[in-house]
Amino acid sequence: MTSPNSLRSAVPDGADDCTSRPSESSDAGSPASPHPHETGRMLQTLLGNLDGMVYRCRDDADWTMEFVSEGCMRVTGYTPDDLLLNGRVSYEEITHPEDRDRVRRAIHEALAARNRFEIEYRIVHADGKVRWVWERGTGIRDARGDVLALEGIIADITQRTEAELALREAERRYHSLFENAIEGIFRTTTDGRYLDANPALAKIYGFDSPQELMENLRDIRRQLYVDPTRREEFMRIVKARGSIGGFESQVYRKNGDVIWISENARAVFDDHGNVHYYEGTVEDVTERRLYQARIEQQANYDTLTGLANRSLLDDRLHQGILTAASYGTRLAVVFVDLDRFKFINDSLGHHVGDELLQEMAERFKSCVREYDTVARLGGDEFVLLINGQGGPDAVATVMERMLETISQPWREFEITCSIGVSLYPDDGSDAATLLKHADSAMYRAKEHGRNNFQFFTNELNELMKERLELESNLRRALERGQFELLYQPRVDLTTRRIIGAEALIRWQLPNRGVVSPGRFIPIAEEIGLIGAIGRWVLHTACAQAKAWQAAGFAPCVVSVNVSPRQFRRDDLVETIAEVLGATGLDPKYLEIELTENMVMHDGEQMIEMLHAIKRLGVQIAVDDFGTGYSSLSYLKRFPVDRLKVDRSFVQDIATDTDDAAIVRTIIALGHNLGLKVVAEGVENEEQIAFLSANACDELQGYYFSQPISGWRMRKLLPRK
Repeated sequence: MTSPNSLRSAVPDGADDCTSRPSESSDAGSPASPHPHETGRMLQTLLGNLDGMVYRCRDDADWTMEFVSEGCMRVTGYTPDDLLLNGRVSYEEITHPEDRDRVRRAIHEALAARNRFEIEYRIVHADGKVRWVWERGTGIRDARGDVLALEGIIADITQRTEAELALREAERRYHSLFENAIEGIFRTTTDGRYLDANPALAKIYGFDSPQELMENLRDIRRQLYVDPTRREEFMRIVKARGSIGGFESQVYRKNGDVIWISENARAVFDDHGNVHYYEGTVEDVTERRLYQARIEQQANYDTLTGLANRSLLDDRLHQGILTAASYGTRLAVVFVDLDRFKFINDSLGHHVGDELLQEMAERFKSCVREYDTVARLGGDEFVLLINGQGGPDAVATVMERMLETISQPWREFEITCSIGVSLYPDDGSDAATLLKHADSAMYRAKEHGRNNFQFFTNELNELMKERLELESNLRRALERGQFELLYQPRVDLTTRRIIGAEALIRWQLPNRGVVSPGRFIPIAEEIGLIGAIGRWVLHTACAQAKAWQAAGFAPCVVSVNVSPRQFRRDDLVETIAEVLGATGLDPKYLEIELTENMVMHDGEQMIEMLHAIKRLGVQIAVDDFGTGYSSLSYLKRFPVDRLKVDRSFVQDIATDTDDAAIVRTIIALGHNLGLKVVAEGVENEEQIAFLSANACDELQGYYFSQPISGWRMRKLLPRK
C-alpha cells in the first residue's frame, strides 16, 4: 500500500492544481529511473486498485480536498471531481454530523503531538446510507514545521463494523438473558463441579450468589442430589442421547430443605468425541409435584360434589358390564343434564351454581342404592350406573322417582333435568357406546321439552347418524361455498317503500337440497362453528347493502340475526366493527336482531354488550317479541330501536280478538318506549288494514315478498 508521504510526489505544491499529475524527480535523467509518464501511469494504476481512497486535503473547516484517488467513488459514492476543491460537496459535509467534532479533535490532537492519526467514524454515502470508514494519515509540514496539508487513506469498513456491533449486541443480549433468566442456567464438568451458574440457579438452591454456589458445591452427586444415583442416571442418558429433557429429581437447598427440580441439558463434546462439559437449565417444580400428589390422592373423586369423577366412572362402568354379563342382568347407564343451569349460574353467580350442584349430587345419591354409582362428568352433567336391572320398566320407575326428587324447589327455583338412558346389553356392549347412546337419549329428552327421560332406540340411533353426517358436512360448508343469503324486504306501512331487508341464511347441501337454519344452526353452536358462520353472514350482508348503494339504489337497513352463542362471544363487538370497516358500510345501515328470550336472560352482561354495539352506530331490534317473558323494567334499559311482533300473533289479528289485543298492546308498548314496531308474517290486506288502524310502523311478510337473492332484490329496491 502506498504511504501517505509517497503521495506528496504525485501532487504539485500549488493549491490550484488539483490533477493527479506527478512531479518531476530530481534524478529523472538517470538511466535507471522510469520515464515520468510511466511513473505517473504506475502510480495512477496503483492508487486505482486500492480498496480505499487516497487523498490530500487542507486543514480547514471543509477539509478541502486537493487530491482524491479513483477509490473515492467506491468509498463515498462521489467522483473525485465532486470532492476536489469542494466542487460539488465538501468532505466535512459527508462526514456524519454526530462524528464531525470527534474526528476533528482526534486529528488535531495527533498533529499537535506530531503523530500519525488513525480513526473510525461514519460518513453519509451519496446514496443517503450511513457507512463506517477507517482513516489513517499524517500532517505534511514545511521547513518551519507548519502543517501544509493532510495526506492519508480512507477505507470502507461498514461490513466489519456492523459485524462487530452485531456481535457485541448478541453478547449483551446473551449476558442479559443469562443474568435475568427466571430459570437456572448452568455449565458443569463431568466430575460434578460448576463452571458457570446464573443468579436464578443460586436462588433456586438457596445461595446468595452464583459465586457462593460454585464455591460450596464441588461434588454435585453427593452434595446436591438426595439420591446420588440420579446424577449417574443424568450422565448416562446425556451420553447416550446427547441431551436430556424434563429430568426430575429431588435435591437439597443450602438450608437442608428438599425440593424437586426439572433439568434440561445437553453434552458439549471435545474434538475427540469425549464429553467436555454439560450445559442446561433448571426449574423448581416443587409446587407442581406437590399439586400432582394432591391430584393423584383425589384422582377418583370430584372435588366439588364428592361424587365419582370420570376416571372412577370408567372403571365402575367396565366392572358393571362384566358383572351384568356374568349374572345375565341389565346395567342402566343414565346421562343427566340439569335444565337451565347456565341461567342460574350466570344470574346468581358461580358460588350459587356450586351450591346447586352440591344439592343435586345429594338428591341423585338419594335416588339410588349404595352399590350403584353417581358420577359428575363436569359442569352440570351427571352419569348414574344402576346395576342388576331386569328391564326398561324397572328403570323407568327409578327415573320417575328421580325426576320427582330433582324437581323439589330449591331456594326460589324449580329445578328440572333431562335424562337419557341406555341399557346393557340392549344398546351396546362396551362402555364408550353405552355412554354415547345415553348422551344421545338425553339430547332427545331436551328436544321433547326437558324435564323428562328418554330411552335410547334404533330410531334415535338413525337420527344421530343423520346428525353426525350433517355435522361432518357443516364443518366444510363454508370452504365449499355452500351457504347463501336471501333477503326479505321490510316496508314502511305508510309509503309502502322498502326501507330494510332481513338477511336469512340458507345451506344448499348437494344431494340433499336446502337444510333449514333451524336444523343446522343448533349444530353449529354446539360444535363451535357459529362464530365463523356468523361472521360470514355479517360480512356478506354488509357487503351486499354497500353494493346496492353503489349501484344507485336508495340506502336500506340490512338486518342480521345473532344467535345466543354468538352474542355471548367476547369478540362480537370487535367483529362488527371490523366487518363495517372492511365493507365500508355506514353503521346506521346495519341492524342486529336478537330474540326476546336472549335479551331477557343475560342481564347486566347483555346491557353492556348492547350499549357497546350502539356506540358503533349500529341499530338493534328485538325479534319474536311477545313469545318470551319480557320485563318492562328490563326492556326500557336496553338501547333497542325496534320491536318485531312475532308472526304467530299477526296471522289471525283480523279474526282472533286475543291476538288482536296482544298486537295492539305491543304496538302501544313500543311507541311508549320510543321504538319502531315491525309486524312479521304479513300476508293479506286485512292484516295491513288492522296494523294501519293501530299505527304499526313497518311490515314484513310474504304479501310483499318471500326471501329472495340479492340480485332479485335489486328489482324491488327504489332508486335514489
